[in-house]
Amino acid sequence: MGEEPNDARPEPADRIPGGDASHQNQNQNQSQNQNPQQGQAQGQGQNPAPPDPRAAPSPEAPPWAPVRPAAAPGTPAAPPPPERPPATPTLAFGPPPQASGQPAGQPSGQQSGPPPGESSGAVPVGAGAAAPDYSYGYPRSGPATAPGYGPPPGYGPPGYGPPGYGPPPGHGAQPPAQPPGPANPAQAAAIGLLNLSGLGLGYVLLRNWIGAVLCWLATAALLVVALPADVDGVPVGVLVGYGVFLLAAAADGFRRGLRATLRIGAAFRRLALPLALVLLAVPAGGSLAYGAARDEAKEQALLARLTTADERVKSGQGLLFERAEPLYRLALATYQDLGTKHAGSRAGKLVPARLDAYYEQLSAPYAKKDYCKAVAPLTHLRGLSGAVDKDLLGTRPAKTDEPLAESLYECGTAALGVQAADPPAEKSLNALLDTFPESDHATRVEPAVRAAVKTRSTAVDGATPCEAVVELRTIRTTVGALPGADFDGAARETSTAIEKGDFACGTSQFRSKDFDDAVTTMTQFAKDHPSSPKAAHARSIAIAAEIADEEAEAGKALPPAKAPGGSRMVMVVSNDGPGSVELLYTGPTTGRITLNACATCTKYPNPIFEGSKKIKACTGPSSKYPKATLLLPAGNYHFLQKRAGTGTSSAGDTKTSKAKIEPGYSYTNCLYVTSGF
Repeated sequence: MGEEPNDARPEPADRIPGGDASHQNQNQNQSQNQNPQQGQAQGQGQNPAPPDPRAAPSPEAPPWAPVRPAAAPGTPAAPPPPERPPATPTLAFGPPPQASGQPAGQPSGQQSGPPPGESSGAVPVGAGAAAPDYSYGYPRSGPATAPGYGPPPGYGPPGYGPPGYGPPPGHGAQPPAQPPGPANPAQAAAIGLLNLSGLGLGYVLLRNWIGAVLCWLATAALLVVALPADVDGVPVGVLVGYGVFLLAAAADGFRRGLRATLRIGAAFRRLALPLALVLLAVPAGGSLAYGAARDEAKEQALLARLTTADERVKSGQGLLFERAEPLYRLALATYQDLGTKHAGSRAGKLVPARLDAYYEQLSAPYAKKDYCKAVAPLTHLRGLSGAVDKDLLGTRPAKTDEPLAESLYECGTAALGVQAADPPAEKSLNALLDTFPESDHATRVEPAVRAAVKTRSTAVDGATPCEAVVELRTIRTTVGALPGADFDGAARETSTAIEKGDFACGTSQFRSKDFDDAVTTMTQFAKDHPSSPKAAHARSIAIAAEIADEEAEAGKALPPAKAPGGSRMVMVVSNDGPGSVELLYTGPTTGRITLNACATCTKYPNPIFEGSKKIKACTGPSSKYPKATLLLPAGNYHFLQKRAGTGTSSAGDTKTSKAKIEPGYSYTNCLYVTSGF
């Protein structure tokens, strides 16, 4: 369609006079090529000259050739059809095709002539004359083939056409190469844009399947790398490489499509460019969709971080704050990062609620009135203003001031007098006075200390004076660690209460027959309070307790605080033994004396080994023995001699004895040492 009919058809050999088929046919073609005007002369009724065998046929179409319809008004004229080479005569095998100009039903072999009233003129070779039929080796007469119909030129069996129109020697019959069409920028742009979509549709229109497959592979590789979308996204190198590939494919499609003849309809050809523009939305939409997927992946990653932080906070429940604090610090770092750097994300918007829950969890001990346990977490919460973004925390740290001050006060005052308190009272109270010096709780510390002292001082007169005095000593340590002169009065009251408590504790121990502890308590009391009016009595109780520890009968009653009046009897005590000796006595009066060592005295043999022989100690000159004189009121006394160690005796040798002192008598007491061998 759109081509001029080819009316140059070979004349059968039997219609060319004077020659064989092949030679005559060749001459006829040459004659038509050399004398193009000869056919016109014959059409004008002149006597035609003999045809020149070298002349070429007239290029004009015969009268019966199809006429191209005229273009509609306003429509650009169609371009002229490209020139085609002259047809090559072929031999048909089989029944000849019916000419388009032959009426339907006309018998074969009849030829439609020119219109009435016109001279037939010269008949071109192969046009209007009946061509012989060589179907089965014998020529037959038949109707002439209408111009423009029949086998395409150059497609007959080799060797039957004019020279130069057959296939090259040694090659099969191939169609002639399609000449490039005119440049079509719109078409080229459409193909380039179709390739730019990444789908390779431009190559599909060009039927360049290799290019299309490359586009598909590149897009598939990008999808494999990009999907599923993650936080990091596609590597920049991959995106740059894919973009360069798409630009190269678009440029190549533009180049190929500029003069290409597409095998598509005119309607689809008009839709190619709009379709290409529409398909550009594929990569753009894919980018937007991938961006949305990546944003969602980021949101999920941030939510996962938030969940991890929540789990860390939750895992700190039930643990001591010191052990859980590292977990809390990690969770806070996550909250701060999400709440500041990703504040617009879903996770970032949840951070304020998480911080409220964080404060509530760490303030739980305060809500349960476990004040000492609440001090550490509340101190941590109050100090977050220097570690976490202030705008993120808001007023939360300030809200912990009152709970922290109350917790420090309650914890510190509860630890007053508690020796094993952790933390000790002075630590909590000092923290309160340093951190909140102007608070109401700080002003309540000194009265609370004095109240604690009074309470323990009252307890001294109770059943457990020793426990009370221990608490008083602990309070004294606390008061000594508190700053300022406000606690001087409390310190004096504490010392007075301790003095009272120590004496009460010693007497309680003596009555409880705990003589060793009574000795220690009363001895320490006399040292700690030498100017106390009870110091002498404390020493007497200590001596009596020491004797009672060896002779329980001596501890039946406390020695009197003051010696009785009346006459006193003399008791001379001599040391007839090696080493010095300490004599303790208790009764109506209590005391202690020490006798120096006797240089010439030795141990006496034990009467068991000497039969019933009586020991006669202190029978020598009185000046020989170290002596001491006691003035004792009448009454029953218990004695305890404690001899110092020598070469013949060991330190700590003790011996108890009893004596009754009656009025009007004088007494002697000789202290000696016996040997066991």
